[in-house]
Amino acid sequence: MEREIMYNAAYSGTKGYTQHEVKTANANGFAAAADDYMERGIDLNEQLILNKPATFFFRMNGDAMTGAGINTGDVLVVDRSIKAGNGKIIIASINGDLVVRRFQQSFNHLSLVAENPRYANIELSEFSEYAAWGVVTCVIHILESRLLTHTGNHKNKRQQGEDYRILY
Repeated sequence: MEREIMYNAAYSGTKGYTQHEVKTANANGFAAAADDYMERGIDLNEQLILNKPATFFFRMNGDAMTGAGINTGDVLVVDRSIKAGNGKIIIASINGDLVVRRFQQSFNHLSLVAENPRYANIELSEFSEYAAWGVVTCVIHILESRLLTHTGNHKNKRQQGEDYRILY
């Protein structure tokens, strides 16, 4: 009687691991941080996305949030299922334009705060056409210029000087 041998796939996903369990790199450059994931791989969708149907990727094109570590060319992971809360960085629709700002609420006053002194804060009144579009959960900072998928230097003629594109 022949015995049947079953083989499993080498990649079993990373759902069982959180981003806090990913080993950190040694500053000396000798540690192999990815060795533990060599066979199973790292799926960034599983690691960085909380609610897949409500998550979108934006590419930042503007410098209004440089103080928060968000630069032109960075990819923003935006979750629309998370409620905008005080201090969170959000994508907001204001009079039909999308902006990235830090949400600040105090009593009956709402404002969207820029993290760059060159930009004024946006004070929202009861007459503002405002909607919180989503909360930024992660920022992917691109270091290799070949990974930037947009071509040209798109600048919007609006006062904010920003333009955003949904990537996925």
